[in-house]
Amino acid sequence: MKLLSAFFAALLATTSLAFGQDRPTVTAQPNTVYVSADGKFEANPDTAVVQFNISAQKNKSREAYDRASQAVEQVREILRSNGIDPKTAEVGALSIQPLFQYSNGKSKIGSYQVNTEVRLRLKDFTKVAPIVEQFSGMDITGNQSVSYTLEEIDLAKTKAVEDAYRHARLSAAAIAQAGGRTLGDLSYASVDTVENIRHTQPLPMVAMARSQLAVPAPTEEFTPQTATVTAHVNAVFNLK
Repeated sequence: MKLLSAFFAALLATTSLAFGQDRPTVTAQPNTVYVSADGKFEANPDTAVVQFNISAQKNKSREAYDRASQAVEQVREILRSNGIDPKTAEVGALSIQPLFQYSNGKSKIGSYQVNTEVRLRLKDFTKVAPIVEQFSGMDITGNQSVSYTLEEIDLAKTKAVEDAYRHARLSAAAIAQAGGRTLGDLSYASVDTVENIRHTQPLPMVAMARSQLAVPAPTEEFTPQTATVTAHVNAVFNLK
């Protein structure tokens, strides 16, 4: 029994040194085993982010503002025609910027530019193609892009923690069995999670013919890129 106690004491001391620099310090108690383990969960992206700028330039500030306002209204109509509530889109304030012309060392206002940004999050990926096509057809839009991300992260975190805990308990059970003991209840645990959300590289939106919409997507039937959440668990189990 003295040899077994010495074995676990040495094990706990070694583990504490390995993780003491960046993990919670755990005071080893008699008849316990301290283990650390990693886990992960991979999930498909659940949100498409469509974003672009609206930029209208006219000789008079009012004309530029009205043109940009018309474009914003056009965005509303496009969303409604696709069964999307305009409230789901984020539209920034319309900012007015004078553009100067220089001649003979002097400057004067030549025109005015009104800018704003539009960002739309879509859960239904089937609506991305028609939305992209219609937004691309607007004559005063630019810097269009589509990216994909994971917003519903809580479930993925839970799954990652469960995976890490499963690994920790298996390791603790193996140690207990090797020492001729039986693993008991969990006495202590700490958890760290890391969200490694890999945003799909934004793709420029390009106007396309409607006949092309019926063509299968290039990624069809392939495994989609996933977002990964990792978890690290430090656990102390009682020994019987």
